[in-house]
Amino acid sequence: MSVSPLSSLEAEGLSCIRGGRLVFRELGFRAEAGQAIAVEGANGAGKTSLLRLIAGFLAPASGAISFESDDGVIADGEERGRYVGWLGHHDGAKPQLSPREMLVFCAKLYGVTADVDALLRAVGLVRAADLPCQYLSAGQKRRLALARLSLSARPLWLLDEPLAALDAQGKSLLRDWIAAHCAKGGIVMAATHEPLGLETTRLAL
Repeated sequence: MSVSPLSSLEAEGLSCIRGGRLVFRELGFRAEAGQAIAVEGANGAGKTSLLRLIAGFLAPASGAISFESDDGVIADGEERGRYVGWLGHHDGAKPQLSPREMLVFCAKLYGVTADVDALLRAVGLVRAADLPCQYLSAGQKRRLALARLSLSARPLWLLDEPLAALDAQGKSLLRDWIAAHCAKGGIVMAATHEPLGLETTRLAL
């Protein structure tokens, strides 16, 4: 199901507690349409937790997160999830399904029309298109996850260590897709230890 583009994302006074430990407190930032933000910090600083808070997977200990779109202001965590394309540590590939079957399923799930063969070519999975995902390498599974992300047609991409397991060609592809997403007015927030290799705004935790 398609959603309206986002004009902004804003966090105010955001605090996060995980396992009884205060991860960060009183965090505030704003992202505008077309902007890419690199979330930086040491291990345990809360980069993944921040992305999960924005996506609505976690509730903040205090503070608020809101999106602004043509639909109005969206503050509810579950409602925010409809605007999010997520790329996390887990590849989400079903072992017995092939990449082609996964992408056909995802296109139906997101309610989009997709040229699956063209997408498989774009991510370099043509030769593995009909191979069960359990036989894919870590890099191939990551490429499949990128293909699913592009199918989501969501205005906000939340990327957790997006360059992990990708070779140089895969990293170049991801950078091109991030740049294209932002050029179309999308917003990208990427938690990463490795420079993305494109213009970003830094958010240090």
